[in-house]
Amino acid sequence: MTHASAYRDPAVAAKLLARIRVTAARAGRTITLMEVCGTHTMAIHEYGLRGLLPAGIRLVSGPGCPVCVSPIDYVDQALALCRLPGTIITTFGDMMRVPGSQTSLLEEKARGADIRIVYSALDAVNLARHSPERQVVFLGVGFETTAPTVAGAILQAQQAKLDNFSVLCAHKTMPVPMQTLSADPDLQVDGYLCPAHVSAIIGADAYTELTTRYHVPCVVTGFEPLDILQGVDMLVTQIAAGIATVENQYRRYVKNAGNPRAQQLLARVFEPCDARWRGLGLIAGSGLRIRDAYSSFDADQRFRVTVAPAVEPADCRCGEILKGKLDPRECHLFGQRCTPATPVGACMVSSEGTCAAEYKYGV
Repeated sequence: MTHASAYRDPAVAAKLLARIRVTAARAGRTITLMEVCGTHTMAIHEYGLRGLLPAGIRLVSGPGCPVCVSPIDYVDQALALCRLPGTIITTFGDMMRVPGSQTSLLEEKARGADIRIVYSALDAVNLARHSPERQVVFLGVGFETTAPTVAGAILQAQQAKLDNFSVLCAHKTMPVPMQTLSADPDLQVDGYLCPAHVSAIIGADAYTELTTRYHVPCVVTGFEPLDILQGVDMLVTQIAAGIATVENQYRRYVKNAGNPRAQQLLARVFEPCDARWRGLGLIAGSGLRIRDAYSSFDADQRFRVTVAPAVEPADCRCGEILKGKLDPRECHLFGQRCTPATPVGACMVSSEGTCAAEYKYGV
């Protein structure tokens, strides 16, 4: 049996599902579990896991897609920067089609703006090194998973004494927004499948306050089908027993204390700040800003551009979907005006977006 197939064994899945069914019945009520990771969302849809679980378990998707939670005014600022003479905008591919108030990066590229897809922030640093006559701006979007790589890129740019590289920073952090969701009386999340990639950096212990303050069980979970089913089993077992603690299903990659070197890199270049999330609004201490010591690499400080007030797309329900309050198919734009080819909201754009997952794999 290969490594991958070891986590996709149908016989093991059947045993887990049987145990989940029995345990969920003991709870005597509908159990709502939220996955807080876009990769989990895609895996759950791809393998049809929602359809396998008993009716008493409800899986909802949370704000785990960094592209989706980036607010429209950030996109508008990036669009304003791309119009500056001599500027190259570099970005991960998912950001290209995210709608701003009036247009998108993809549309601006078609009109002649120099916007390039890169695979890492270091690609943008190398581009700046070889294009000294141009200003290269990297769109820093992502959680603790990608933020250390951006921090490393800023340090490399400093070491190379580049004065034409900067980052438009929109990095956000977990688990602060999970606390915001837990405090929402209209949502009532019973347990979290915690993001694995993020947890590899911040560690499983980072969710302790969620379990103690809000009494919500948390399980750090991998991405294979059996990982997710085992995570659900662990959560349902806690809920049925009336306990709330942090468990680490993904021990083969995630440590309780996380990755100290990555954490040190983050702390060296970034500092916590208040951040605006699409759908969730302003959340105190949930973002990262570039420290003053590295302000010369902060595109927000370097370039003063005028950005009109953001305009939310009419009738888009992306915000409610990101909070797990609405299923994509409950939005009347879904599959009609809003498709992957013609997205109205960011949830339909990203490869980790809830609407994109439902469109691709939903029945």
